[in-house]
Amino acid sequence: MKERVYNFAAGPSTMPIEVLEKARDELVSYGDSGMSVMEMTHRGKDFSEIFSNAKSLFREVLSVPDTHEILFLQGGATLQFASIPMNLMNGGTADYAVTGSFSGKAAREARKYGDVNLACDTGARGFDRIPEQNELKLSDDASYFYYCANNTIYGTEWHYVPETSSALVCDMSSDILSCPVDVSRYGLIYAGAQKNIAPAGLTVVVIDRGLAGKHMDITPDIMRYDVLIKNDSMLNTPPCWCIYMLTLELEWLKKQGGVAAMDQLRRERSGMIYEVLDNSSFYIQKAEANSRSFMNATFRTPSEELDREFVEGAAKEGLVNLKGHRITGGIRASLYNAMPLEGAAALADYMKRFEAHNTCLK
Repeated sequence: MKERVYNFAAGPSTMPIEVLEKARDELVSYGDSGMSVMEMTHRGKDFSEIFSNAKSLFREVLSVPDTHEILFLQGGATLQFASIPMNLMNGGTADYAVTGSFSGKAAREARKYGDVNLACDTGARGFDRIPEQNELKLSDDASYFYYCANNTIYGTEWHYVPETSSALVCDMSSDILSCPVDVSRYGLIYAGAQKNIAPAGLTVVVIDRGLAGKHMDITPDIMRYDVLIKNDSMLNTPPCWCIYMLTLELEWLKKQGGVAAMDQLRRERSGMIYEVLDNSSFYIQKAEANSRSFMNATFRTPSEELDREFVEGAAKEGLVNLKGHRITGGIRASLYNAMPLEGAAALADYMKRFEAHNTCLK
């Protein structure tokens, strides 16, 4: 078998080797069931135990209060772009903070179902920063305030929780379970699982039960939060394998020390990369220093040709998927929970050597 590489992909992303090995060992037969999780009925005893364990572990690890329901859904962030306004806006007004591509898509989708007030839009600056609280232009009658906690494409992250009078709604797809969160402050949190917590195919929604049941009449049952809560995420067949993998990831995360430990590790990993960037006259950073992401470090070299050489040279050393998003180009290193410190250290070392080599050639 080929030696494992350090995978810096933005999603689907790297997963803990312990999790993959356990899934491999249980692939053909889960426990004493004699069948794979992929073959089980979602109504059976074996999967019911997996589902309950996943839900219980998620509530424990993220400290989700009893006021909030946990849903295991499908459709990714894209489905939530429509589900949220159809369930919570109900033809009224909502505030949207557009600080990147995905929050921009969410705002455009929401306009189909009500009035969208742009509390901020940093697109004119190339989405290189997160606005401060006093820059947010909030409406008086908003049903909720929507923002994306971490922007994978541009490498920015909110380092504070916005203060609003309306319900907070947050896309935490790329930084969920990487740090402690006061869930009680939020009306709804959701995350596509393919970055920090499971393979692609699962979407986790955490919603204050008091917000359910306020949907538009046209909302399909499969998108109605009250119906999904009533059916405990099983109105239709759930993504069984992904929920099983989520359970393994949560067990692994808990074993590592939980979100507090992940918070420390994300600072150490990103710190290695930003230390190189901050002391370099060669690399050009995308995000402003006080808005930089712990999850996605974005930068470029002095030319597109050198960007390509950087990515190709890194791959030869087992540092893969460092090419920046097609919108921005450049280089992007995604440093999610499962990225070991050794991977970040190897990348930092390569960055130093690449800079030294190309500086000498001038």
